[in-house]
Amino acid sequence: MLKNKLYIKTWGCQMNEYDSSKIADIMKNELNCQITKSVQKANILLLNTCSIREKAQEKLFHQLGRWKLLKKNNPDIIIGVGGCVASQEGKKILKRAYYIDIIFGPQTFHRLPKMIYNARKFKKYLIDISFPKIEKFKFFPLSKTKKTSAFVTIIEGCNKYCTYCIVPYTRGKELSRSYKDIILEIKNLVSQGVKEIHLLGQNVNAYKYFDKKTNQYYTFEKLLELIAQIKEIKRIRFTTNHPKNFTDELINIYNKIPQLVNFLHLPVQSGSDKILNLMKRQYNIEKYKQIIKKLKNVRPLIQISSDFIVGFPGEDQKDFNDTISLILDLDLDMSFSFIYSPRPGTPASKMKDNTNILEKKKRLYLLQYYIKKQTKKFSFKMINTIQLILVEGLSLQNHKFYGKTENNRIVFFTSSKNYIGKFVNVKIIDANIYSLYGEFISLHKM
Repeated sequence: MLKNKLYIKTWGCQMNEYDSSKIADIMKNELNCQITKSVQKANILLLNTCSIREKAQEKLFHQLGRWKLLKKNNPDIIIGVGGCVASQEGKKILKRAYYIDIIFGPQTFHRLPKMIYNARKFKKYLIDISFPKIEKFKFFPLSKTKKTSAFVTIIEGCNKYCTYCIVPYTRGKELSRSYKDIILEIKNLVSQGVKEIHLLGQNVNAYKYFDKKTNQYYTFEKLLELIAQIKEIKRIRFTTNHPKNFTDELINIYNKIPQLVNFLHLPVQSGSDKILNLMKRQYNIEKYKQIIKKLKNVRPLIQISSDFIVGFPGEDQKDFNDTISLILDLDLDMSFSFIYSPRPGTPASKMKDNTNILEKKKRLYLLQYYIKKQTKKFSFKMINTIQLILVEGLSLQNHKFYGKTENNRIVFFTSSKNYIGKFVNVKIIDANIYSLYGEFISLHKM
């Protein structure tokens, strides 16, 4: 009998990472797959793709070209392409990579075991990039983990249709998981030692589940309260959010749930109302500033990171200057920033763009300069402070233990004892932009 050995390569966001972990769980459970980190040892090769950035297709075909040689030497190898590029391109992928066996979407990877069986049996390619309603979550086996922090997806898709974004077309409309299934998954993770939960969704704070038995809606705020009742969960994070859904009720939850960390990623994309309107972001800068102001009234120590798109069609120097002003005014930290890349089929891809690439690169460099300057400031302010760290592991590079602060810094520290999975107090003695270095002070009892 053929021994299944699975290799998965993942590109993209944390949700793709989560999906890949679930693919591995399903394949181990249903096909008795052995997961391997060696592509040469595998006979099932899966690529979980992301289409957010430009040239995603070229990146895909470069990778498939390397795998083509493996399949030439071993025709029994199954090659599958999944994720957002698969959903976006579908059958067109076969025109340049005819040797692919399976194309699957973000909502259909739970069907992979059957697709692989049929691909082997009938020796023909299979495509399933449909959008079954939240069906995949019903097929997830309970995860096994040795980690202290874990991701849990609570909502799929997006209804916002920002003019630059392809997500609604590749992942579908917003669909929220049952709160009962989410709590069950978290309790399973807790039983294995997980103490920090990171909730995921394209628009996580739009979560809204209707329970037909109780005739009641469960909002994101209600879900957070239910998770906070699990006593073993000491930290709660969530990504990513939309300002439109960041309600006063959600802000006030920070008063009620101490497990919510003092760090929030809240994408703004631009500091210009004109550009936000062209992006169809459904809020203005004043609304965004009010959210941050209210949050800091509730949590004075909270730090905010964001996303920025530079060089969006129609952006002029004033619009860009407004973005820099916003970064400085709000003291934003650790933000992600990119040059706008047109995605096929989106409204923005048809907009007139008068800014040349050199000017866009110049603006990106300047924006990232200010962001890094502020990130460095926050990091260096932490020197000589005592930080509470959830210890995640031992670094093979520097042989130091490591874990995260509440404000999302990695801390490396020395300790004579192994405290992996526990909270410890660490004194910060040195810093660089993104990480800190410290020494163990004491075990923290929670």
